[in-house]
Amino acid sequence: MKNVKGLYIMPHPPIIMPKIGRGEEKKAQSTIDALMECSKEIAKLAPSTIVLITPHGPMFEDTIVIMMDNILSGDMGRFGRPRLKYKFENDIDLGIEIMQSARNMDIPCIGLDVKSAKTYGVSTDLDWGALVPLHFVLENYREFKLVHITVSFLEYSQIHRFGTSIAEAIENLGTDTVIISSADLSHRLAEDGPYGFNPAGPKLDKAITDNIKEGSVKGLMNLDRGLIRDGGECGLRPIIMGFGALYGQDINPRLLSYEGPFGVGYSVASILPKANGEGPYVSLARRALETYINTGEIIEPTEDLPRQMIENRAGVFVTLNIHGNLRGCIGTIGPTKENIAKELIDNAISAGTEDPRFTPVRRGELSDIVYSVDVLENPEPIDSIEDLNVKKYGVIVKKGLKRGLLLPNIEGIDSPEEQVSIALQKAGIRPNERYKMERFKVIRYK
Repeated sequence: MKNVKGLYIMPHPPIIMPKIGRGEEKKAQSTIDALMECSKEIAKLAPSTIVLITPHGPMFEDTIVIMMDNILSGDMGRFGRPRLKYKFENDIDLGIEIMQSARNMDIPCIGLDVKSAKTYGVSTDLDWGALVPLHFVLENYREFKLVHITVSFLEYSQIHRFGTSIAEAIENLGTDTVIISSADLSHRLAEDGPYGFNPAGPKLDKAITDNIKEGSVKGLMNLDRGLIRDGGECGLRPIIMGFGALYGQDINPRLLSYEGPFGVGYSVASILPKANGEGPYVSLARRALETYINTGEIIEPTEDLPRQMIENRAGVFVTLNIHGNLRGCIGTIGPTKENIAKELIDNAISAGTEDPRFTPVRRGELSDIVYSVDVLENPEPIDSIEDLNVKKYGVIVKKGLKRGLLLPNIEGIDSPEEQVSIALQKAGIRPNERYKMERFKVIRYK
């Protein structure tokens, strides 16, 4: 997943904003320093959009909410500072794409604007769960649109899968994006805290921060439910959803600070993909080929894959490159297996072992392979080469039982004429023969 640039876990106590804290914020200086470090890091990543996940927006029991007004705004009037106003342009296109991706996974999700919010008796004004983290981001970076998401009380597994739908939507649109999970931890760390003291509070915070440091979303999702209840947190769901957006990537988690000066746990973390970070499609292709080369075994899809990989069928191409040179490419024009995951596994192994143009991949080459996975949409007939666009469409040429296919957006292929010519060569069809053409789109994962 190349476009999800990173995940930041940020707390949201208004008291750490100087105009509200009026000196008290210095008691949380470690948190402030860590938030400023995140702000500077985000500025270097320069995302075009920030997706902020909060537990304090309009929250429903059984559905996740995405704000859909063109402008998202709010102020800190609730905390005595009505002149602290903030306004952001909403990335409507990404919000719509996330909703569509979530619905494809059967995860309840609605869009909410000013008009529809009145129906539910809620407000679309940005609250402190969004504004406190964004206040610190704005210290160093302002050139971004915002997507605002409020978690719900759905099961943790659905919350995590919604995170994968965020990532899928981001990749579909090619939007460079940073995720912020707005999250306070236990509210029961001290007798003079908002909910008094409970021994579960410190234990819960240690368990959460330990799992953040390890990058273990599984550990977060499997925390003892009694500990979670007694610990009194408000940030576990945003954190789990944020980790879902990094699913399948090799990550570098850093816990930048943790403290609880006001009886509430504040954790700040930066979780960035490593340079070779991969999403679930490429990760599955790599695991399939490496397992087969090393052990001779054909892996099975695992339950934690995105639902669309398990429930949908499609043709899939897997391409292998080493040092910029093609090392293998095998695929299927239409589905031949029961789901995309099995199609991908089979074609990844075939790309490394059965491409007739190359010798089988050797064990020593595995670490150098760069994978690309193309999931094909249904092809449509075309009448003319003028209906092609080499960046947007792949092409299929057919005559009788002969077929040739060329994927879209291949380096060095600059015109439809070149595209068709190569496809004809692959099919063994002469250019002066009568043949039929189809075009198709792909979703490409690198």
